[in-house]
Amino acid sequence: MTKTNELLTAKDFTDEELRGRMLLRDGKAWREFHRRFDRLVFRCIHKVTGRFRRVVSEDDVQEIYAQFLLNLTARDMRKLRQFDPQRGNKLGSWIGLIATNAAWDHLRAVSRRPPTAELVEANDLRCESYDPHDAVMDKERWNLVNQALQQFSKKDRKFVKLYYVDGLSPEEVAEAMDVSVKTVYSKKHKIRCRLEEAVAEIAA
Repeated sequence: MTKTNELLTAKDFTDEELRGRMLLRDGKAWREFHRRFDRLVFRCIHKVTGRFRRVVSEDDVQEIYAQFLLNLTARDMRKLRQFDPQRGNKLGSWIGLIATNAAWDHLRAVSRRPPTAELVEANDLRCESYDPHDAVMDKERWNLVNQALQQFSKKDRKFVKLYYVDGLSPEEVAEAMDVSVKTVYSKKHKIRCRLEEAVAEIAA
């Protein structure tokens, strides 16, 4: 006894009946399409991308699958309407061809992308221009240091300027202040400790 259309379930549809109902935007037909052809679609995608595993990830595979569905439904499902069973092709072969083309299109797009680094590397990037926030913080720090230096002797302030501001070497500081290099190192340590304490007191 032949089943009537009313008694047919989605699993009973022939490929042509399935396509016809998909064109009518039948939700059950589309769910049956995914059940029937998703494995084929992913197999076709992996067949293409499997040769390029170094540049193609699983995210790319999912993106290709999404593009395949978009291609299938775009322009009033034009590609689905183009399938002609009279030419002796099976719907599965046509779907596989669309999936394969989507994969190759994606790979061509990837090949045209400029080289990029991993997103995590952005953590190490620094802005080439001076950060206004850093500028304000530097100004605040120097204000504190200048206040602290008012407690120091004229000779110690000169040492700070030569060593920390002008950036002279210990040998150059020793020559400028007419002291030994050993004294420079000793004075550097003492002044730094005193300066840190003075700045901390002022900041508090």
